[in-house]
Amino acid sequence: MNPILEVVGLYKSFGPVEALRGADLQLRAGEVLAVVGDNGAGKSTLIKHISGVYRPDAGQILLAGVPLDLASPREARERGIETVYQDLALADDLSIGANIFLGREPMRRLFGILPYIDERAIRRETADLLKKIRSEIPPEAPTVARLSGGQRQAVAIARAIYWQAKVVLMDEPTAALAVMERERVIAHARDLAAHGVGVIYIGHNLTEILKVADRIAVMFRGRTVHVTTTGATDQETLIKYMTGYSETNKAA
Repeated sequence: MNPILEVVGLYKSFGPVEALRGADLQLRAGEVLAVVGDNGAGKSTLIKHISGVYRPDAGQILLAGVPLDLASPREARERGIETVYQDLALADDLSIGANIFLGREPMRRLFGILPYIDERAIRRETADLLKKIRSEIPPEAPTVARLSGGQRQAVAIARAIYWQAKVVLMDEPTAALAVMERERVIAHARDLAAHGVGVIYIGHNLTEILKVADRIAVMFRGRTVHVTTTGATDQETLIKYMTGYSETNKAA
């Protein structure tokens, strides 16, 4: 199967600091690819390139074989790349539906002339979406402000499904969540893959990573140093690559 997303030889420096030093990645549609690495390995920098926050100094990103030159996160979303950040870019004072459709609301015309937002369509589509992802969000919740962390993740994931994202980036999605909510986020990631979406899942908890991922890519000092299927590895092996142990042995 051809990859839905490819990262080829990505380089990025911030002054004297080389954040990426030829990072490579391949993501297939319908899989969860976990990206792991110690602090400073380049994970967040890589995600910010794919999501349109940064432009690389060198290298290339391709979506379905077509080179990308993203100027902003908005442009990434328009191309089918959604990001679920740890701190979630949701508008707390807006409803669940308003957050899902923010900036892309369905419109109707009064008397065939005056445009207005179709609130009824938003409520209907939102209810269908939450049912599809088996969310336990209370339907009476007027805004997202009082939703739990896991429920807020569900809103972001529902948005990605509705807008038919090709790629979803999940950056530390379970940080600061309770155990039960972590399990729900893992289930959401698997649901996205089941819908044919390619999911990149950034995380530190290796027990969680081995549960959610189909494949795992390990980054070390700005490069991808190891890629494996989940069934062919374990925590000890991953830690060796994350800490550079295997790289040191190669050099020796």
